[in-house]
Amino acid sequence: MLLNASGCLDALTAPDVARGLDAFVTKTVTPLPRHGNTPVRIAETEVGMLNSIGLANPGIDRFLTRNLTQLGELGVPLWVSVGGFETDDYAEICSRLDDHAEVSAIELNVSCPNVEAPAESAAQIVSASRLATRKPLWAKLSPAVPDIAEVARAAQAAGADGLSLVNTIRGLKLDSRTLRPALGPGQGGLSGPALKPIALAAVATCYRATQMPIVGMGGVQTGLDALELIAAGARHVALGTVLFADPDAPARVRTELHAAAAERGWNAYEDAYAVAHEETLSAGTTLDERSSV
Repeated sequence: MLLNASGCLDALTAPDVARGLDAFVTKTVTPLPRHGNTPVRIAETEVGMLNSIGLANPGIDRFLTRNLTQLGELGVPLWVSVGGFETDDYAEICSRLDDHAEVSAIELNVSCPNVEAPAESAAQIVSASRLATRKPLWAKLSPAVPDIAEVARAAQAAGADGLSLVNTIRGLKLDSRTLRPALGPGQGGLSGPALKPIALAAVATCYRATQMPIVGMGGVQTGLDALELIAAGARHVALGTVLFADPDAPARVRTELHAAAAERGWNAYEDAYAVAHEETLSAGTTLDERSSV
């Protein structure tokens, strides 16, 4: 399944692009409206894009009365990204989404690199959300934690149905003339090609730790990029920064994905699922047998 990363596509202004996906993921919705951070909010770098949007969104009330109806008319499954600042924020929104048939799944923006106990925080958010909704729950995790496998296992134990990996990682760009931060808030989330090795490592680690369904994202520019995430353990793939520059990316990446799989001898790209781990396990077995440590 091919999706978009939350916040990287406005389906209401680009509906044809959204219809090229197998599911559309909304921008993160919070309990109250948020105007977002002070501009400048987006800056290009040599290795990707920095953004500091600040979760700008209309809030759950307006989302339900206006946005959801329009999004439901797209004709593609709808995943709603949910965020908040307290555990109850997530539970409240999940509860209010529960009876809306337009919503196929909920993605919990549980990206918590700055909390003291990220695994405990993720477990609390997922557990409270699980009690509030019958919808499938996908926990979106940050790679900027000491042990992402621990966070993934905590989300799984708390009731998550899948994982979204990964969110952006913090970065800074300085204006080449003034040598001051290019973004209004200073630092922002880095996405784009530089994120791909980080995403691959996170997907592989969490696959081994949980065997859960995973949406892999981060630096996907081509069909081969998508195939690599699948090989690392992702069942699904999301497109992010590439959508800003290439509205034809869904169709192009899908075509390239099938071609990349065929070039490597597979009848379908699904046949490449988690193959990276077969070689790892084989190599690991050989190493263990020869090691005297």
